[in-house]
Amino acid sequence: MKNLLSIIVLVIVFSVQSVSAQSLTQDQDRPEVAAKAQVNKLTNELDLSGEQSRTLYRAFVIHEVDYRKLIEDKNSTKEKINSEMKKLDAILDASIKKTVSKEQYSKWLSLQKH
Repeated sequence: MKNLLSIIVLVIVFSVQSVSAQSLTQDQDRPEVAAKAQVNKLTNELDLSGEQSRTLYRAFVIHEVDYRKLIEDKNSTKEKINSEMKKLDAILDASIKKTVSKEQYSKWLSLQKH
């Protein structure tokens, strides 16, 4: 009886760990997680205000979602993907330029070159 109970407990523990690991992996794939990581990095690098961080977070989420849609489109050619990626990057760049100061934008540009 003790062995049966021990086995049941082990099965439950392993199944809970498996579910937790899967949800963590799925969370890492979400556009919001990627956007938050990028904004956190920029907040530290550029000393962004709370309002700037929120605005850039929304811009990065939109950029990430659109980028993923573009990559998942099976009918797109490489040239179309490259063209659309440039457009998405230009939209993100414009949003960043509009949100941050000139000094912050210059620093952001220098960070992009590394």
